[in-house]
Amino acid sequence: MRKTSAGRSAAAACALLLAVTACGSDDGDRAAKAPEKLGKGEGKVNIIAWAGYAEDGSNDPDADWVHPFEKKTGCRVDTKVAGTSDEMVSLMKTGQYDTVSASGDATLRLIASGDAAPVNTELVPHYKDIFPGLKMRPFNSKDGRMYGIPHGRGANLLMYRTDKVSAAPDSWRAVFEDADAHSGHVTAYDSPIYIADAALYLMKTKPSLGIKDPYALDRGQLDAAVALLKKQHRAIGEYWSDYQKEITAFRSGDSVIGTTWQVIANLAQADKAPVKAVMPKEGATGWSDTWMVSTKAAHPNCAYKWLDWIVSPKVNAQVAEYFGEAPANAKACAETADPRHCAVYHADDESYYRRVHFWTTPIKQCLDGRENTTCTDYAQWTRAWTEIKG
Repeated sequence: MRKTSAGRSAAAACALLLAVTACGSDDGDRAAKAPEKLGKGEGKVNIIAWAGYAEDGSNDPDADWVHPFEKKTGCRVDTKVAGTSDEMVSLMKTGQYDTVSASGDATLRLIASGDAAPVNTELVPHYKDIFPGLKMRPFNSKDGRMYGIPHGRGANLLMYRTDKVSAAPDSWRAVFEDADAHSGHVTAYDSPIYIADAALYLMKTKPSLGIKDPYALDRGQLDAAVALLKKQHRAIGEYWSDYQKEITAFRSGDSVIGTTWQVIANLAQADKAPVKAVMPKEGATGWSDTWMVSTKAAHPNCAYKWLDWIVSPKVNAQVAEYFGEAPANAKACAETADPRHCAVYHADDESYYRRVHFWTTPIKQCLDGRENTTCTDYAQWTRAWTEIKG
């Protein structure tokens, strides 16, 4: 069972974003090179990771895939646990870290700023077993090159208390247009990337806005999403980024409806909270993390060894169960302690994930293919998020 927080909030100050990304420049990634071959391990690897991704047994003696890696490779692991995507971007700029488990709201920033290098997937033997639906995606590739190795994925679902919400919701309308029905008890994910949830709803319900990709919003489309979120804000009881706080809020009844992850729903139900989680008919946003290698990596050989280790079937299964997500390696499903894990998280259900719009860093170059339009970037989304929350 998962015992640590993913802590994915990306609500850092706009000044930080302006300092760490140019989100329209590609000078950095053009210069980056992937190695053609690997040499001897350097004896160490410096990692930036979400909590639960690089466990060494100190949090849970049954969760340790770091020490076996060190024993096998001779590469000592030094892990920096990051609490937000913005923190990861900032840390990668220092050049002190070799690899990072970046979410889609950070990956394109790292590519654009030249802090992440393309990855030679032939040097990661287990890459061949990664689910095809995770390869060459807009959030982990550029110009036909992979910029990392997929780690896992999950969807942002709609959760509600069955004793407080009389009609089972099947649409995000319940937390947007109809949010006032549960005023003071609606919850939402605390991050600028949540703007994409409103954009996805508008994409499906207001076709006149012309939204084709919830992460590719021109100024007018962003304004429409912001207006919807400002309306929702009046009904929000609290925004969440710590999954334990959301579980507590749903158990107490402080929150009765809002966005969630499958693992949160599982844990809330285990705590006897009367909740259900659904994928609404409009689909959902979601997240897929990618292990990226720094262009300044001092220990690239050990970094590549880590990339292959963390997505090897047994280890990827361990991480997926501990953290609460679908593994990236298709062979990991045969290695999970719970034989139902991959079914619960829809690991091999590509039709399910085709309905999920994975977090992708908004950039000025429209991700939906528009060439004569300037889209809003993550810095603008961050300013908008501050404005939404007042």
